[in-house]
Amino acid sequence: MCGRFHLTRASKLAERFGIEPEDDWVPRYNIAPTQNIEVIRQHAEEPKRFGSQMRWGLIPFWAKDASIGYKMINARAETLATKPAFRDALRQRRCLIPADGFYEWKKVGKVKTPLCFTMADDSIFAFAGLWETWKNPAGQLVETCSIITTTPNSLLQDVHDRMPVILPDDAYDLWLDPGFQKTNAVCDLLKPFDAKLMRRYEVSSRVNLVKNNDAACVEPVVRTNTASV
Repeated sequence: MCGRFHLTRASKLAERFGIEPEDDWVPRYNIAPTQNIEVIRQHAEEPKRFGSQMRWGLIPFWAKDASIGYKMINARAETLATKPAFRDALRQRRCLIPADGFYEWKKVGKVKTPLCFTMADDSIFAFAGLWETWKNPAGQLVETCSIITTTPNSLLQDVHDRMPVILPDDAYDLWLDPGFQKTNAVCDLLKPFDAKLMRRYEVSSRVNLVKNNDAACVEPVVRTNTASV
């Protein structure tokens, strides 16, 4: 799964994804479910990308209340086309969710060690996401999203049985195109990312608490004379 990530180079989003810059972009070191996150979409009538904020935790348009969003922070790639919560979004409401790292916890006995996963070159990347619009009881429209997951690559397989789908750059245009509705073709993009292009390292337990949102969350823990995690 993917339940926590970071985007510390927000100022680079415009250049990286070809969107208009926003004044309120700030570094975020410990992004958690139900928070508003940056999402990149494509206009329905022209091949132009734009960024916006959405709540992390997809709420299907037919949901009676927002609580279902807590269970929809992730969507399994293998069942997107059949799950009622995701199948319509898969056809025409796909998005990119930018990040420059994500966290998982490796469990050994009763001890859980937080690890950070990034690109080997520390560059910004993008998760494959789906988005939806839901009307709350007050009649307000709320945009929400989910991060798609797949089977883990070799870098994650000893930590978790799922990993977020990280799309390669050459898949962005097809994934974002709302006019392309061949679900089999877009699902072919949802594969484990090349482990050789990634790295992982241990971080401090500060990341365990959502309230901690500072650079210390992403700093490597330096240990001596101990086995690597």
